[in-house]
Parts: sequence; structure tokens; C-alpha cells
Amino acid sequence: MQPAYILLLIASYFGALLIISYFTGKNSNNDAFFKANRQSPWYVVAFGMIGASLSGVTFISVPGWVEASQFSYMQVVLGYIVGYAVIGLVLLPLYYKMNLTSIYTYLESRFGKYSYKTGASFFLLSRVVGASFRLFLVANVLQIILFDALGIPFWATVVMTIALIWLYTFKSGIKTIVYTDTLQTLCMLIAVGVSIYYVSDSLGIQGSNLIGHIADSDFSKMFFFDDFKSANYFWKQFISGAFIAIVMTGLDQDMMQKNLTCRNLKDAQKNMFWFTIVLTFVNLVFLALGMLLTEYARLNGIDASKDDLFPVIATQSGLGAGIATFFVLGLIAAAYSSADSALTALTTSFSIDILDIEKRYKAAKQEIVRKRIHVAVSIVLILVIVSFKYIIKDESVIAKLFVFAGYTYGPLLGLYSFGLFTKWMVKDKLVPVIAILSPIVCYLISMNSEVWFGFEFGFFVLILNGALTFLGLILIRTQHN
Repeated sequence: MQPAYILLLIASYFGALLIISYFTGKNSNNDAFFKANRQSPWYVVAFGMIGASLSGVTFISVPGWVEASQFSYMQVVLGYIVGYAVIGLVLLPLYYKMNLTSIYTYLESRFGKYSYKTGASFFLLSRVVGASFRLFLVANVLQIILFDALGIPFWATVVMTIALIWLYTFKSGIKTIVYTDTLQTLCMLIAVGVSIYYVSDSLGIQGSNLIGHIADSDFSKMFFFDDFKSANYFWKQFISGAFIAIVMTGLDQDMMQKNLTCRNLKDAQKNMFWFTIVLTFVNLVFLALGMLLTEYARLNGIDASKDDLFPVIATQSGLGAGIATFFVLGLIAAAYSSADSALTALTTSFSIDILDIEKRYKAAKQEIVRKRIHVAVSIVLILVIVSFKYIIKDESVIAKLFVFAGYTYGPLLGLYSFGLFTKWMVKDKLVPVIAILSPIVCYLISMNSEVWFGFEFGFFVLILNGALTFLGLILIRTQHN
């Protein structure tokens, strides 16, 4: 693809986002930025959340997993269904009953100020590292296929990217994102559909035979019950999937902020129900694409695997401009559907949870402070992403940083579980200590588990982390409510 063509595609895409921002940004205030005035149609939220859940990591990585792990990822996805049911039946009623803007406000009412600030801080840390890593991966791909040829350095690519996201989110925040996510999800799904069409056609697989071909393939094995010590053992992945959904959606301000823009609890629950069904199917489609890409690479002698598989075949294998165009479009959509909502959620959490702007400032001042925080968070994201490229450099270290960011959800799981399922109070000032020690102990156990126990934790590490936090809270309990 010619760089000028890709640049035109990106410009057109952002033009569409800015048009959406213009229409959603009229007469906006902090209530629109944080909660979209609680007027979002549930079906728009449900569809848009698909793109935010998948992100650029999923778009690039999931197809590349099939060669090594077949369809075992679906075991995790099936666990998501249980997790989303818990969110819809337990967490959403709690959040709507308390009329929350930030979901971490619950921790203050249940335990106290230190627990509240701890929960919010862990979210901020995790989301800054996680969002930066996701955007770093996609920015790297765009740098290789476009900006290097134009002589634009990586840092400038990152600055332009964040600046564009800031531009269409600074007025209305989540109110705009609910609708831009819908466009981004649509682009991503079209990209996957077009890619499946081009690759299957090149393999000589007719549309009517595609499902049968997938079912008969050795790559489509989905369930693994043989070795309970293995990371892809069914029950380990299924249970982990349930907890991942609860924590990374139900206890994540980024994801739940969208749910809290629905008109009422009933609409929010309908949103979660349909979102669950569609997301399950979409993940299966991504794995099917991965299987076809793996077969195509083997048949055509293409030396690409894992995260390189989809980008290389889409842009360098000679399948045509069509698949390359939609790959770039889907890649951009996947990246920005995650990054824009992360920027808004981080702004919301820092404003509400850390600075207490609703308590400390009058309405007019609140909006000024929120806008300043929005700019500051944008600068932080730029600095973290650029540091990945120029300071850390070692990709394996960067990947471990992303994994470690996942450890920060464990304390949230422990805190919320303790709050919901016990009546004990805790020594609030000691909660930050427990929340810091738990991920460290969990990391040490996970790194040595194969040597010590002959057991590989895999996704199960989240449950271990949450359990350690829960046990730590028991040690510092004080009394019943």
C-alpha cells in the first residue's frame, strides 16, 4: 500500500470521529463527560463495548495464538459468560443503587478513604500501563507500514495520535465515546469479515464449506481436559475467564463507565446480556481467522507467526489492496476504541477519586479542572508510550510490564469480594499495605510455581492475587458492621 493512500484512510477515519464529536459535544458539561447525562441507548453501548473489549492487542494477537494453542482461548471466553452474568446481576444493581460516577466510590462507603484511594490508584496504574502498551503495539505497526516511509519519527506519531484522541474527546468524553465506539466496532468487524473472505477464497474454500473446514481442522480443537497442570487446562481457563471478566470489566472504571451511561438499571442489564452474546461469537470469528491465516502462511511459505502473522499476510502477501485497506482500518479502529475510552476513564477517575472535584469545587470550576486533568493524562500517556520505544526497548520487558499491570486487578478483586461477601470492617490505613504486598507475593509464587508445585498458573494468577488480598484483609479485620 502506498503511504499516501494509508494517510488518506487515517484522515478520513478521524474526520468521521470528529463529526461524531461535533454533534455529541453540543451543550456538554461534566455530567455529559462523566456519565453522558445517563441518556445512552443500551444497544449502542452494547455494540460499542465490543470494540473496547477487543482492543488492538486482540485484533493482532488472537489470530496469532491459534498455531500454538489452537482454539483453547474459547475456554476463557466461555468463562467470560459467567463473569458477565455476575456483573449484570450483582455489580450493576449495586452501582445504580448508589448512583455512582466512579465505581471506586463504593470502597469509601464500605471501608474508608484509604481503601477508596487504593482501589482508584491501582486502576490508574493498571490502565495507564495497559492502555499505553496497547497503543504502543499498534503505533509500532503504523510506524512500519506508513510513518517511517514519510520520515516521521515514532515520538511524533504518538503525539499526533494522542492529540487527535484528545481533540474528539475533550468536550463530551464518554458521551462521544459511546458513539465513536460503535463506528470503531463496525470497522473492526468488517475488517475481520473481509480478511476471512480474502484468505478463504485464496485457499479455495467456498463460503458454504467454510464452517465444515474449520470444524475439521486440527487447529480448531477447543477443549483441553488432559493435563490439569497445563496453562490451557479447561477448568483453569474457564474459571480464570469468569474472574477476568468480573475484574477487567465489572471492576474497571473504563468499561463500567459506559454501562453507567444507560438510562436505568434494566437497560444496563440488557446491554450486558447482548454484549455477552455478540462478544462470544466475535472471539470465535477471530480464532477462525487465525486458523485460516496459519494455513495460508504454511501453504505459501510465509515465515510469520504470533503478532506478526495477521499484519504480514494482510499487507505483504499479495492478497490485494482490499484486505490491506481493511486491515489498516480495523487496526486503527481497534487501537483508538481502547485508547479514547482509557483517556476518558483515567480523567474521570483522577478527577473524582483522587482530586474529589465534586466535593472541592463549584460546578464552573469543576469543568476547568477536569479539562486540565484531561490534558495532563494525555501527556502522561505520551510519555509512557515513548518510553517503551526509546528507554526500555526490550520488547520482552515491555510485554512483562503489560502482564504485571494485570496483577493490579487482583487487589480490586480481593477488596470488592471482601466488601460484598463479608460484613467485617478493616483497619483502613493498612489496606494500601495489603494491596501492594499481594501482587508482589503473587508474582513470586507464579514465577516459581512450576519448580515448587509442578503447576503453571497461566490466567489463574488473577484468582491467586485476589485470594491473597482477601486473606490479607482478614488479617486486618476489626469488627462486624
